[in-house]
Amino acid sequence: MNNPLINNGFISIGKIVGSHGIQGAVKVYSYAESFSVFKTGIMILVKNPDDSTIKDYRIKWSAPHSRFVLLLFEGIDSRVPADNLKGFELFINKADLPELEKDTYYWNDVIGLLVYASDDNYIGRVESIIQTGANDIYIVVDEKNNEVLIPAIESVVLHIDIIQKTMKVNLPEGL
Repeated sequence: MNNPLINNGFISIGKIVGSHGIQGAVKVYSYAESFSVFKTGIMILVKNPDDSTIKDYRIKWSAPHSRFVLLLFEGIDSRVPADNLKGFELFINKADLPELEKDTYYWNDVIGLLVYASDDNYIGRVESIIQTGANDIYIVVDEKNNEVLIPAIESVVLHIDIIQKTMKVNLPEGL
């Protein structure tokens, strides 16, 4: 990726879709599976989509709101400055993310992995992930833009190597 924030250890965690109320809160569409990344006191980088300027804000409070997260930033205390942040993307330092259990990964670590079958045949690259009720589904795309949907379950995903950026899978019959 060519985004200097991502190249420097930051990951995108959401996008401001509007303001909420008159106190200066913003409504965020979260890319994170858990709202816990939006904890009080943490610093968030806010990137303007028009001119790529970046400003940092400390979260004063946060609260889940339907499918969104409401955030109040220190220094934003009315609706007008909150309205001006609509469309801005939010980034967090990856070091500020909660530590994961063994054999669990953040989506941004999985997207981009090169996927190989158990016989070492190349299948494609993980382009995106679909969250379902039972398990995630990895969307793997090959050189001809063919998609393979791979369920993220232990019997299918044999090994993930974040350092080598590879995934080895045992595809069920029919995939």
